[in-house]
Parts: sequence; structure tokens; C-alpha cells
Amino acid sequence: MSSNVWQNYTYLHRGFLFMHSPAPDIPTLGQAIKEPAAQPRAATGGFDLAALSLDIKEWGRELGFQQVGIAGLDLAEHEQHLQRWLDAGYQGEMDYMAAHGRKRSHPDELVPGTLRVISLRMDYLPGDTEMSKRLSQPETAYVSRYALGRDYHKLIRKRLQQLAERIQQAIGPFGYRAFVDSAPVLEKAIAQQAGLGWIGKNTLVLNRKAGSWFFLGELFVDLPLPVDAPHVSEHCGSCNACLDICPTGAFVGPYVLDARRCISYLTIELKGAIPVELRPLIGNRVFGCDDCQIICPWNRFARPTSQGDFQPRHQLDNSELAQLFRWTEEEFLSRTEGSPLRRTGYQNWLRNLAVGLGNAPSSIPVLEALEARRDDPSELVREHVTWALAQHQQ
Repeated sequence: MSSNVWQNYTYLHRGFLFMHSPAPDIPTLGQAIKEPAAQPRAATGGFDLAALSLDIKEWGRELGFQQVGIAGLDLAEHEQHLQRWLDAGYQGEMDYMAAHGRKRSHPDELVPGTLRVISLRMDYLPGDTEMSKRLSQPETAYVSRYALGRDYHKLIRKRLQQLAERIQQAIGPFGYRAFVDSAPVLEKAIAQQAGLGWIGKNTLVLNRKAGSWFFLGELFVDLPLPVDAPHVSEHCGSCNACLDICPTGAFVGPYVLDARRCISYLTIELKGAIPVELRPLIGNRVFGCDDCQIICPWNRFARPTSQGDFQPRHQLDNSELAQLFRWTEEEFLSRTEGSPLRRTGYQNWLRNLAVGLGNAPSSIPVLEALEARRDDPSELVREHVTWALAQHQQ
């Protein structure tokens, strides 16, 4: 994604997900170019572009990125895919997906002066968080693995800024802008163009050596760096495991996701009531969904992250639904500070947990937790609690 982070919804956009800000910031030239946008010295032979490209990749790895690639600006094919996806209405309430016209698929219109995009990936999967085990425990809350630790946006943006500063130390002032799910950027398309992987049937970027458990970040630059070969081949073959396992049947077909049925959308992006017919299918997933990644054979090659910020906090990898449902708003705000969970908001957090509790076994802790919020101040929460209690009366 992520985004992911992720990387979710359509194979043209990253969780969220992650998830993306509903009102992405559109940088002006002044915002985008940290230094005066002068003619790059590369054009006059001021430095070796090929050597600089190799240095950038090495500096990126030193900053904690597992892979760095350089892409050009031709995203025409992906632009057409995005438009077809939007025309079908698969974006649901994510109106921002259709905003900003050509800027999303034309980096040089989003940030004037851009010549190349440096695409970077950073692995985020914690160690053994027993994902399949947690999903099989209906009284335990399942939180998407990308959201167990601290919010990745600040960490990755800081590292991208450090990379830009390192480049500047080597060549002098140049134009750049860093992005981490903060603007209309086709990050997965750019990652594919930069050779970081192919876009799989589950709409995520897949890498043969790393699977899909990684975040993406971009550095738009006004340097005519040599581009890497795009990842033109795909290696999903006849495998449809990700399509078949989706709990809500959100995949219209290979490479096409209807966000309106996606659990990540329903538990994070959707602001109102979750459709009744989809609630039983959500199970204990209270923030995001990882099923199409867990099942993917290529994720056998994913490596645990060494980033401390991505490790689980507040035991979110092993908490009971009823326990989380008792959090006050103050506890929610305190325990989700600096966390992706903040995105959903307290009311929707309770809404999601009520659905999970409605799908859980009829135990005393489950029923007591629901009864305690039968008269919750939020109409949205009350409606989902009423539904959950009705599930236990059947």
C-alpha cells in the first residue's frame, strides 16, 4: 500500500491503504520544489547520472528501504485502467479517487518540473503474529498487520527527506517532492514501472523475493536519471487463491477490486453503516483485512521487518473484541496516538467491534460488552449493537 497501506482497492492506487487521505494535498510549485528549479547540472555534464543512480539506491538501502527503483513518467496504460475502474463506481464513497484530473497519472503535472520518480519499498510485516490463528479465534480482534505499530507515513517521509538531503549533498540544489499516500499518486503503477514488482490479481504489487508485505514511497525529482526496466512479466499464473479466499467476494475478477465490498474499505473508509448483508462475512476483522496476502504463495518469501516502529503496540495483535469495545474515547485516543487506527475514528472503531462481537460466540464477556453499549450516544453504534445482539438471539 500499502497501504499500506495499504496498497488496496484498485491496482492503480495504495490500505488502506491504508489508506489514502480523503483530501490529498496538491503541491504547488513552491511546495514541490524544495530548492530553485534550475537547469539540472546533469544536462551540462556536471555529474555522472549513472553513478548517481547507483548511489541513490545504495543510500536508500542504508536508510532502511529494501529496494529502490527509478521510473519514467509514462503511465498512460494505468490511466486507462483507473478511468474504467472509476466509471464502474468501484471507488464507493472515496470521491477523492476521481479528483484532480490528469495529475494522478501525470507526475509532471502534479509537480511541474518532474523528470523521474524514485520508487522505494519498505517491508512492514512484524515477526510471527500468528495471522491465521487470530482469524480462527472469533473472540479475538484482527487488525491488519500494517496497522499494528506506529503510523508509517511519518517514518517513511522522514527517510525520503533524508535521501533527498543526501542527494543534495552530492550534487547541490535540485527539485524534489516526497510522497507517502499524501497526494494523488499512482504509486503501484510507478513501482511496477520502476521494476519493484508486478501488479498481482489481488491488485497489490508483488515481488518474487519479498511478497507484498511492504509500504511504498516516492521521491519526485527534476533529475534525468537513467530509468530501470519495468517489471513487464507477471507471475501469478493460474493461481486464483486470493480471489477465492476474499471473505466478501470483493474481486470482480483478476486485477479488479470492488472497494464497496472490500473489508478494508468497510472498516476504514466507509463513514456510515456497514451493509447488513456484509456484516456476517467480516468475521472478527475490525480494521482492514489481510486474507488475500496471507494466502498468496509469494508471501512465503516475505521477511520480517527490523523496524521497531512497525512492531505491535498495546497488544493489538492479541486482544479480545470485548476488551477493546470497553475502551473509552479517551483511551482510544491515547492508545492510538501515532497509529493508523486513528483514521477510522472512535465511533467507527466501535461500529467495527460491534460487528465483530455480533459474529463472535455467545459468551458472557461478549454479551455483557454489547449490553453495556446498547444505549450508546452514537446512533451508528447503537444500530450495530442492536444488530449484534440480534445475532446472538437467533
